[in-house]
This record gives sequence, C-alpha cells and structure tokens, in this order.
Amino acid sequence: MYHRFEENKYPSTNIKIADFKEHLEIIKSKNIKFINPKDFENEIKNNKKQRKVLLTIDDGFSSFYKEAWPILQKRRIPFILFVSTREVGAYNYMTWEQIKEISNVDFVEIGNHSHTHEYLVDEKNDLIKKDIKKSMSIFKEQLGKNSDFFSYPFGEYSLEFKKIIKDLGFKYAFGQHSGVIDETKDFYELPRYPINEKYGERKRFTSLTKTLPFKYKKILPEEKFLLQKNNPPNVKIEFYEDIENLKLLKCYSNEEDRWRQSNIEFVSDNVLHIKISERFLGERGRINCSLQVSKGFWRWLGIQFVLSNK
Repeated sequence: MYHRFEENKYPSTNIKIADFKEHLEIIKSKNIKFINPKDFENEIKNNKKQRKVLLTIDDGFSSFYKEAWPILQKRRIPFILFVSTREVGAYNYMTWEQIKEISNVDFVEIGNHSHTHEYLVDEKNDLIKKDIKKSMSIFKEQLGKNSDFFSYPFGEYSLEFKKIIKDLGFKYAFGQHSGVIDETKDFYELPRYPINEKYGERKRFTSLTKTLPFKYKKILPEEKFLLQKNNPPNVKIEFYEDIENLKLLKCYSNEEDRWRQSNIEFVSDNVLHIKISERFLGERGRINCSLQVSKGFWRWLGIQFVLSNK
C-alpha cells in the first residue's frame, strides 16, 4: 500500500520515486506476478504456486498521477487506486478528469475509500452508512458504477463497519494490518503491507517479497474495535492443523506503546494464546506473528486493534 510519491516532507506516507522504481524491479526480478484487480478472486484461489502481489494506492494524491502513473502506465502494471470522493479535485488531490483517464485502462480499478475519510469507525452506524452511500452515489455519477473494492479509512474497522460494507454490496475490503492474502482470509478484513520512506528501503522491501500466508481459522476477539474495558484483549488464534513447525513461531506486540516479544502459550496443538499483559496505548494496538520456513521465507500474520476512548 502506497500513498504519496516524491512528497518528501511527508515521510510517513511518502515513497521516493527512485525507491518505487526499485520496488518494481525487485518484484520483476523475483518473477512475482502483478495481480489484475479485475481478476482478483480467481488469482487468490488458483495457481497458488505462482507468487503474486496486488499493488494498491490510497487517497488519490496528485503526486501519484504526476510521478507514479506514467511508470505504471508504460509498463502496464495493474493496481487499485482508492479515492475518497470528498477530496477529489481539492488541493494536492487528483481531479475526476484524471481519475477517469486512469479508469479507462483495463488493468486499473478505482476503489472506494469512503466520502470524507474521517475516523468513521468511531461514528454511529447511520453516519457510516450515510458517508459510504454518498461516496457510492458519486462513484456512479462520475464513473458509471461503484467499485467492488473498499479500503477502510486509516485501515480501521469494527464488526459493525464490516457488516455495513458487506450489506452495501462491496465484495472486498482492505485494512492496513500487515500480512499475506490467501483464500482462507476474510475478504472484508484483507491485510496489506504499508510502504513509506522508513519501511520502503531495499532490505525491508526485499524481505516482504519472502513472506507467505499464515493460514488461520479464527482470531479472537473477533471485534477489532477495542473498548477500554476490554484493553488489553484476550487474544487467541486458531491455526490450520497442517502448518509445519507451528510452535516455533514468535509474536511481538506494542503493549504500552513499546514493541516487545509477546508471552505465548499453545493451549492445544493449533490454538495459540497471546498473553497481552499491558494495555495498548494511543490509537492502535498491534501484534505481529512470524514463522521462518525454508529458503529464508517467513509466514507472517499481523493483527490491528483500533482503540476506543470509551
């Protein structure tokens, strides 16, 4: 997941264009296939031996159109561009004319990223529905149809938010928790690796190309919108039974806003209890679990909790 390109005063959401070009070359050199979003579900469920990557860009900043779009267009590299309809045409954002130009290409999908891009997860259901319906109406007016793809603002969602997105007819929804998509994942809770200046340097990006899915049946609690009375959460992961060397995995969490190795216990052969002993602070609580496999590859699973003030 990318945001800005060559906007170097915003390092937390920016990638330098030279680094972006290098990322594309790394992907090519490793024979990793770019997924065309128009064939997304088929690509996820079939030909699993072929490594694949889905390129996504959030927010529709004008720097994407100026810096990255010419590169992707020339090389015919598919991607999803998620736009928030309120911001289209505002300062530093793409216009509808530019978005329509891009949408006419057969390897591009314009995804829905809400209308306002506010912290919708904190809002009441009626307001969330009103916001998303407005964005859908503008999509239909400007592009002739709404997208099947949705990206949660700030990657934040709750069970209610997920249900709203599903009920409104979206087929897929993306967060910002790290991980690898496979056919077992909840299609309304899809992971992505956020890329910026800090997390886009060559060594780290190359390591991401060596991550594999961590297949699980269930993560508890299912609700990722965490009330303070439930902080810290009681986290359990039920994995699939056939994961080799599962008990060698390690997990890390940002309890008390400080990353540390988590205290873990297997309560059965494939059910892991992650003992979060301290409260998550700030806006988000995160847990990352990894398991090294052969030839330098890693299974990777990221979990993100959104912290309520209530």
